[in-house]
Amino acid sequence: MDRKQRTFIFLTALFVAALMTGDFIGGKFFVLGGFQFSAGIIPFPLTFVLTDVVNEFYGKHGARRLTYAGLAAAVFVWAVINLALALPTSPDSPIPDAVFRGAFGTSSRLYVASLTAYMIGQLLDITIFGALRRVTGHRFIWLRATGSTVLSQMIDSFTVSFVFLVGTRPLGFVFGNAVNNYLGKLAMAVLLTPLIYLGHAVFTRWFKLPERDAVATP
Repeated sequence: MDRKQRTFIFLTALFVAALMTGDFIGGKFFVLGGFQFSAGIIPFPLTFVLTDVVNEFYGKHGARRLTYAGLAAAVFVWAVINLALALPTSPDSPIPDAVFRGAFGTSSRLYVASLTAYMIGQLLDITIFGALRRVTGHRFIWLRATGSTVLSQMIDSFTVSFVFLVGTRPLGFVFGNAVNNYLGKLAMAVLLTPLIYLGHAVFTRWFKLPERDAVATP
């Protein structure tokens, strides 16, 4: 296994960790500056940064493999959680059944919402990034990174908010939550843009890995 393959495995592990963390904490809302956000906006924007870095050096096929690895991990975790919920709780369990269900019992709908938004947002991000990559070539990393995030994060935020909350909260609350989370994710993604430049420098100077061609790859 060469250095490029080992690096891809590390990036995939970091990507899955950020995705899983976002799914687990996404059901908690917090207020900052008078606006309400999901705690998932803390780690989740990192998944878009990592997707862009992988897209830059491994191409769209590498980015899609990253996306599908995250999907497989999320489905596995969802299946294990539901199996654990179905198992009878021992009277001697350190975590009572009510506490366990309070923490994980509402995760099914959140998981469905999160995975639906995740797949739509990720594949859209990869497509837009690739299109901008063909136009900009090796220049304007910030443009293709931010440009691909603007639309994909919007779709992601509105999808997860509506699938997760419609029927449980007023539509005004759902819409406001989607807008706030979109703006929060977008701000986080913009703030994390220097990480893409850092990753670019590490890949080209330390690992000596070339960028993929700006032209479409088969």
